[in-house]
Amino acid sequence: MAAFEYIFPSIRGVQAGREYYISMCPLRLIPRIFLFDEEELRPELRAQRSLNKQRVPEIARYIVRNPKGYTFSALTASIDGKVKFEPLGDEDSERNIGRLHVPMNARFVINDGQHRRAAIEAALHENPDLGDETISVVFFLDVGLKRCQQMFADLNRFSVRTTPSLGLLYDHRDEDALVAKTVMERVPVFNGLTETERSSISNRSIKLFTLSGISNATQALLVGLELDSVEAKTKVAVEFWTEVSQHVGDWQLARQRKVSAADLRRDYVHAHTLALAALALVGKTLLSQHASDWKKRLKKLETLDWSRGNASQWEGRAMNAGRLSKRNVNVALAANLIKKHLKLELTADEQTLESQFRRNRNGRTSSK
Repeated sequence: MAAFEYIFPSIRGVQAGREYYISMCPLRLIPRIFLFDEEELRPELRAQRSLNKQRVPEIARYIVRNPKGYTFSALTASIDGKVKFEPLGDEDSERNIGRLHVPMNARFVINDGQHRRAAIEAALHENPDLGDETISVVFFLDVGLKRCQQMFADLNRFSVRTTPSLGLLYDHRDEDALVAKTVMERVPVFNGLTETERSSISNRSIKLFTLSGISNATQALLVGLELDSVEAKTKVAVEFWTEVSQHVGDWQLARQRKVSAADLRRDYVHAHTLALAALALVGKTLLSQHASDWKKRLKKLETLDWSRGNASQWEGRAMNAGRLSKRNVNVALAANLIKKHLKLELTADEQTLESQFRRNRNGRTSSK
């Protein structure tokens, strides 16, 4: 054993016939001993993906801004060097608890968690006091490049990214998430008709909205308004969406289970995320330019034909070849139509988009 070594308090386990070790490492130690493969190497010569440096500052800010509330999962690393596990004793309960001796000339390669490692290093520069905190590390013994590459593939094989709706539901820190969840709870048509786990709705679902759709639309509604607290933003958003819902009769029928949500999605534009996004753009104009009578102006929504069968109105705006589209340009064109129906003036940019839409539509018509 080398004269100088790292000693990690560890628990020993066996997986696929190979020993591995779990330890707790101080954060200040992480940047010193865990290395990346050289980024200039070709992918086939690396044991992991190249570092996406754009992700690192966001993760680092998360740590620094939440020193009492951040959560990190374990790092997984391979050790290229002669290691020795010293058990606590000879009893069955002691054989797999002990100390892992690793020579200081050994090489550590992260198999999973390279972005967390880089973020920890960045966070320590800003707040060195974090160095005394710990993160769990799973150590495997290095058995060559191919095995490390296979470990990376296996570790990421079954990972599934959390849906935006579920991420919002479980986030109790982010301001936009807090506003969206409160809006969902306080607006009657949203309460009970919102899908909170998925960001899309199945054909047979009784839900009409998604939490991510409500969140995105509410953010678009509030942007630019001078609201300095979660409570103020929530109050405005709840009031707006409640008022809108009073003038979209089918939403009320769906809430009362007098009409199928699936039928509404099949037949009407207003039963899709696109409509919420478009209504949010309209609402932004109403709240900023018509603060005294915006509710009165919204009453005209009752006479808007939301039917997807009205192709002359919605095709090219909310629909492309009969299919709903959530592209930004389609949201903007749908918002233009709603604005005109409510007798609201279009901005210069909106008028330019409208003129372009009409030229394109006329071109398609004349070419038939």
